[in-house]
Order: sequence, then structure tokens, then C-alpha cells
Amino acid sequence: MGLFRRNASKRTPEASEPATLPSDPPAAAPGGAAAPDPARPERGPFDASQVTAKGPRVDLGAIWLPVLPGLELRMEIDKKTQKVTGVSAQLGGSGLQVQAFAAPKTTGIWDEVRAEIAASVTKQGGTVDDVPGPFGRELLARIPATGPDGQAAVRPARFVGVDGPRWFLRGVLTGRAAVDEEAAKPLESVFANVVVVRDGNPRPPRDLLTLTLPQKNRPAEGQAGPQGAAPAPPSFDPLTRGPEITEIR
Repeated sequence: MGLFRRNASKRTPEASEPATLPSDPPAAAPGGAAAPDPARPERGPFDASQVTAKGPRVDLGAIWLPVLPGLELRMEIDKKTQKVTGVSAQLGGSGLQVQAFAAPKTTGIWDEVRAEIAASVTKQGGTVDDVPGPFGRELLARIPATGPDGQAAVRPARFVGVDGPRWFLRGVLTGRAAVDEEAAKPLESVFANVVVVRDGNPRPPRDLLTLTLPQKNRPAEGQAGPQGAAPAPPSFDPLTRGPEITEIR
């Protein structure tokens, strides 16, 4: 049974932090030493105000996603609205789904969302553990599934989250990255180097921040989305009203 405690995300993570590659290094202090910049954290995910250049990232609107050799991106499209609802990065036998949401100015929502995800998984007959990770508290979930042979199986997933200034970033690690620390490191680095671009519009908490297709893949006005853009797969989405597991069609 997982442990759910308020403000647990403020504790120092017990696991090692993934390496990060911010868009530009801190300015050098006299003598060659790097001068600490309190406005720019040493690790991310980052707010757009904390970086001065986009760097090796692809512009997806509310998210600038780092790119790695061999990384495949899959934009998740709502068939009814043709809106981008999320982005999935695939590397080897691992996957990372990333979504950004609006959050209150003064408080984070990851503690609350984490408890909702745990309740949703448990209701479906799965199990969860609330453990420390490189980004603070995270959930290790074992989700009931059907195997290729039609037999009952278990699908592992890691839910990570970071509260930023007026935004919340959620990541879901699947495949090998959900169970293998070494396999997870490249995608943890991708998540750690995401830049969130929060617009100035007032938004209710948990409102999905607007994502867009990469520039070269955006259809002309009035045209349908690209044929290669896949609809979102079944996923946990506790940020909609209610903790139920839903499928976006």
C-alpha cells in the first residue's frame, strides 16, 4: 500500500538526480568558478523564464521537449477536436508521456493528483507504491492488462510530477523505463530538461496547457491533421473531473 502524505513532495529525494542540460550554463564568477544563479535551478523541468535559449528542444507550444538521438515523438490527437492532448517520446523499449497543466499560483497539485492516480489504479484492481524518486515523490504502479495471448497480465508504469510556477508537469514512464533504472535514465533526462511555456491567460487549475504540432508537421489552416498523428492511447487522466481511467477518442 502506498503512503500519501501532504507536503511529502517538499522532502529531499533519496534517489540520485538525473543529469540535466539546461540551454545555457550559469555565468562564470571571477576566477573561473560558476556563479550560482538563484533564479535558475540546476535541474528541471524549467519554466520558460528560467532559460535564455530554446537549445536542443522541439517547440510543441506549452512544452519545449529535449531531443536525443533515436528518440521518436508521437503526438496524441483528440479525434473529435483535432487538438493535441499530449506527447509521447519512445526510446528503445521505453516510453515517456508528457502533459502540462495549469496550477494555482500559491500551491502545487502533485500531492493531490498523486493520491487520485493511486485511487484510480487501485479501483481497477492494480497496486501502487508511493516512493521517493529523482523528482520527488512518485508512484510505481502495476496496472491490470491483457497479454498478447489473451491472458491476464500486469503493465508497470511510473508516474512522476513536478509543480512549477502556475503549472504542473506530469510524466508517465512505461516499458523498460518503468522497471529498469538504467533504461529510465535517458527519458528521466528528457523530462528533467523540459521547458514549460505558461501563457499569461487565466486558466482554471488542471486545465490542459495548449500543445501544438512541430512547425514542419502543422497542417495549413482548414486542412485536417497529418495522417501520421495517432489518437491518444488509453491512459490514466486524473486531471479530468473524477478519478476514472478514460480513453481519449
